[in-house]
Amino acid sequence: MADKMPDTKDMPAEGEFAALMEASLAERGGEISVGDRITGPVIAVTDTTIVVDTGTKLDGVADKAEFLDENGALTLAEGETVTLYVVSLRGDEVVLSKALTGQGGAEALRAAYEAGLPVEGKVTASRKGGFDVDILHRRAFCPVSQIDVAFTETPESHVGQTYSFAITTFERDGKNIVVSRRKLQEQERAESELRFLESVSPGDIIPGVVARFAAFGAFVEVAPGLEGLVHLSELSWSRCEKAEDAVSLGQAVTVKVLSFDRDKKGRPRISLSIKQAGPDPWDSVGEHFNVGEKVEGKVVRLADFGAFVEIAPGIEGLIHVSELSHTRRIAKPGDVVSAGQAVTVAIKDIDLAKRRISLSLKEAAGDPWEKVPETFALDSTVEGVVENRQQYGLFVNLAPGVTGLLPASKLRDALEPAAYDKVKPGDTVSVIVSEIDAEKRKITLGPVGGTKEREIRDGGGKRERERESDDWKRYVKKEKASQAASGGFGLLGDKLQEAMARKKK
Repeated sequence: MADKMPDTKDMPAEGEFAALMEASLAERGGEISVGDRITGPVIAVTDTTIVVDTGTKLDGVADKAEFLDENGALTLAEGETVTLYVVSLRGDEVVLSKALTGQGGAEALRAAYEAGLPVEGKVTASRKGGFDVDILHRRAFCPVSQIDVAFTETPESHVGQTYSFAITTFERDGKNIVVSRRKLQEQERAESELRFLESVSPGDIIPGVVARFAAFGAFVEVAPGLEGLVHLSELSWSRCEKAEDAVSLGQAVTVKVLSFDRDKKGRPRISLSIKQAGPDPWDSVGEHFNVGEKVEGKVVRLADFGAFVEIAPGIEGLIHVSELSHTRRIAKPGDVVSAGQAVTVAIKDIDLAKRRISLSLKEAAGDPWEKVPETFALDSTVEGVVENRQQYGLFVNLAPGVTGLLPASKLRDALEPAAYDKVKPGDTVSVIVSEIDAEKRKITLGPVGGTKEREIRDGGGKRERERESDDWKRYVKKEKASQAASGGFGLLGDKLQEAMARKKK
């Protein structure tokens, strides 16, 4: 039996069917048309598509391939908000895309121009005044001022790049096409700015990506097309001379919103801070550092009065010029350390209230006077280098940081006093260690071959030496008294007169 043919008597005509479909779409999807810009959350991800809530009774569908990175990884997830364009209405389905792509010819470009739909294009060459752009296999022109919202210093950097463009001019059936990337960027930035201002307040901590550098800091993208400035002083708790020292391009960062307003042209001006988005390192100084301990650090800058050393990110201490060396007097810090140098320092004092830490380079190296009594025995003969000569004696360096004085009054006790008269700074001399006062950092020296040295050589003890010295003083005193009483020469005078008498005979 033949199949029963459908009764077409009650079916609508072709034109009526199209009208019914359009009415159905309007009823279910509201006023959605090709070229509309849709912003909504991703409600599902399938093997090949991304489903987006358009805010109407109809969901939007986009090709999943548009959201894969160069490694094939999906760049968004369910719940994230995306902004796409309506490129077609297919049955009861709204087809979305980042931009118009593929082969549509002049008619497709005209439709995109009339609907304000972005098109994808590849910058093929740079020429005077702008760029050649390949769009749907047709050549378009993009003025240099329309390739980016930022000033283009190196046009060649755009060649080979694929961007979304707005068609601003479409004439002579597609033979004269002018496009603008900047128009889309500004539109995107305006929408991002609106959403940003509605959802973010000063003091909020938000994510961002380092977009570009400036002499005074780094610009961080906090929303599509919307950037804020992180000043050099807000990049890191550590001191940095340029933004590249603290962050890198494309780096994901967390920032704190300090403020936002508008410049004279009405453009958004957002101030951000990376360092304030994290903890203040000074809050934990008392937990990590103690007075008296030695720590490693890096010299970050020099001043007339000392050197600043960073002992932890954002924590700097001062080595006063007087704490730079035990071994010599320092006129300027640069004579001992330089910026960038790694040093070991001792912590002398911590003032959390004033955020000050006093450091010492010489204490970390050790006090050379601590072992002086062990190293230099009394009455021992040692060698040293003459540092300088003064009218009251010679200063002789015995070891790094240890200098003794050979008084001028003792030089006459030398076997050869003239030998000491000839020495000059830098000469090596032998001396006797006479006295040590480690507490006052003083060493008194004597000449080799002097009275004490001869007594040591002859085996006399200290007490014997003192007794002989006292005898000699008493003898001289007696001689002077005898001379005064006799009005003559005393005992020495008598002996001299007797010698002269014998000579006359």
